[in-house]
Amino acid sequence: MSNNVNETSRDELGTGSVSDAAIKKIETLKAEKDAVILAHYYVDDDVQMIADYVGDSYYLSKIATTTPNKVIIFCGVSFMGESAKILNPEKKVVMADALADCPMAHMADEDKIAAMREKYEDLAVVCYINSTAKLKAVSDVCVTSSNAVDIVSKLPNKNIYFIPDENLGRFVAAKLPSKNFILNDGFCHVHTSIKKEAVLKAKEARPGALVLAHPECTQDVLDLADYIGSTLGIINYATASTEQEFIICTEMGVSYELKKKNPGKKFYSVGHRQFCPNMKRITVDKVIHALETLEPEVEMDEELRLKAMIPLKRMHELGN
Repeated sequence: MSNNVNETSRDELGTGSVSDAAIKKIETLKAEKDAVILAHYYVDDDVQMIADYVGDSYYLSKIATTTPNKVIIFCGVSFMGESAKILNPEKKVVMADALADCPMAHMADEDKIAAMREKYEDLAVVCYINSTAKLKAVSDVCVTSSNAVDIVSKLPNKNIYFIPDENLGRFVAAKLPSKNFILNDGFCHVHTSIKKEAVLKAKEARPGALVLAHPECTQDVLDLADYIGSTLGIINYATASTEQEFIICTEMGVSYELKKKNPGKKFYSVGHRQFCPNMKRITVDKVIHALETLEPEVEMDEELRLKAMIPLKRMHELGN
């Protein structure tokens, strides 16, 4: 097999590697603390296994508002915990790892946003949910990769400043040619590490496999894709497809869910760099520690929370 194509086997999924004692301890602590565990598709397989809900950022932001539990243990990066706290000030939101962060979430500038508002009339600042609370607070609406096209299409504004991810912004702009998009210089290091040449080699090694890509990938990679969509979109497409082999152009933590839903199908990565080290910081032991101590807790200034809540709530309103 080519070194550029890595199959994720059942053994690599981590299924069954969490001990019965650990699972029992987690269930006991959840009951004691009235806690729920939310995990992103990109975290370690074993963490997905012990989570109550696993999903993409949009799904998890919705679940955080509907779960009745008083405590949310968030297995993801910091902006996800912030979003949960913004929408649920009365709940205790605890990160499984305080240092798990998303570099892209910081890749926009508040001063530049202000300058863009001065330059363009009728401007809407559209903020990818993968961003800090401070960036959300100076934006008009949040979006995710799964709902960005739909939500931006509903905005009355012609001028759209899309932050922080340039690649997702370019993807949305291509779908909505009647809008004037101003793109920001931000990116996801995982998705931009997936190169056109590597995808071509993967296709050569597996000529029958479909290429499924996340819109955070660069345009030359998207041009090679048979399907472009969010993490959940990729899962749903592969599950509905009658094809049996797929080359996955996103973070390979998604393989756990893909394999669980499609045990007879094959999923290949493009290369070994398709992982987020921040997401992989989260372990089952850290989840147990968070349940035991209810730390590190997400805390937020109330003025910032209220400002950041406006675009998040608008996303849910327009998304529904």
